[in-house]
Amino acid sequence: MDEVVTQVGAFAPLIMNAVKALIVLILGWIVAGAIGGMVRRRINATPQIDPTLGNFMASLVKWAILAMVLVAVLGIFGIEATSIVAILGAASLAIGLALQGTLSDLAAGVMLVVFRPYKLGQYVDIGGTAGTVQDLNLFTTELVTPDNVQIIVPNGQAWGTVITNYSAHDTRRVDLVFGIDYGDSADQAIQIILDVAKADERIHNDPEPWVRVTNLGDSSVDLTARLWCATADYWDVRFEITKAVKEAFDAKGVSIPYPHSVEIQKQA
Repeated sequence: MDEVVTQVGAFAPLIMNAVKALIVLILGWIVAGAIGGMVRRRINATPQIDPTLGNFMASLVKWAILAMVLVAVLGIFGIEATSIVAILGAASLAIGLALQGTLSDLAAGVMLVVFRPYKLGQYVDIGGTAGTVQDLNLFTTELVTPDNVQIIVPNGQAWGTVITNYSAHDTRRVDLVFGIDYGDSADQAIQIILDVAKADERIHNDPEPWVRVTNLGDSSVDLTARLWCATADYWDVRFEITKAVKEAFDAKGVSIPYPHSVEIQKQA
C-alpha cells in the first residue's frame, strides 16, 4: 500500500502540471479569440480601412497569442523559452520541410492582403473556383457559391493561380446575342433592341448601347448587343433585357428562329 502511495505521489507534480497546462490552453484559446474578435471589430469600424485587412489582422493576432500560450504551456513542464528557441533552431530544416505548405500559405496570405487582388464581398474566380469572398485569414480564403456552398481555398493556391475578379470595377458590359429570321429586317431588330436598352434606366449612355449584326448562322441572323451597367445590376439587366427584347420582337412581328428537323422517308 505504501508503495502505491509513493508511486502516486511521484506522479502528482506531473498531474498538477498537466492540469495547469490544460487550464492555460483553454484560457489562452478564449482570450486569443476574444482579442482577435476585438481587433476585427475595431478595424472594420474604421471606414478608411478595408474589411479584408481586419479579418487578416484578427487572424494574425489570434495565432500570435496562441504561440505565446504554447510557450507558456511548455514552461509549465520546465522547458524554458531559450531551450525552445535552441530546439527550433536545431530542427529548423526539418520543420521547414514539414510545414512548407503551411508557410507557403502564410506568405501568400500576406501577399494577398498587401496587393489585394480581391476583397470581402467581391465575386471572384480563383483558378476555376468561383464564389463570393467571405473571409481571408492567415492560411485560407473562404468563398461562398451562389447556391450557398462553402469553398476553402489555401492561400498558396490562390496566390499562385489566375484570379478573375468580377466585382473589381464599378461597371460591367453585358453582352447579349439575339437571333432573327433571315426574312426579317436587321435594321428594325437593331432599333428595337436599342429602344429597349434606352428605356431601361440601369443602362448607361456612356459608353452608349451598341448593337450590330455579328454572324450569319445556319438558321438565323445573329445580333450582338453590348450594354454597360453597374456591376451590381449585371445579372438583373442580363435576364430582364433578354425578356424585354423577346416581348418587343413578338409585338413588332420579328421572329426568333429555332432549328427545324426534316424527316425524309424512302419508299421502296
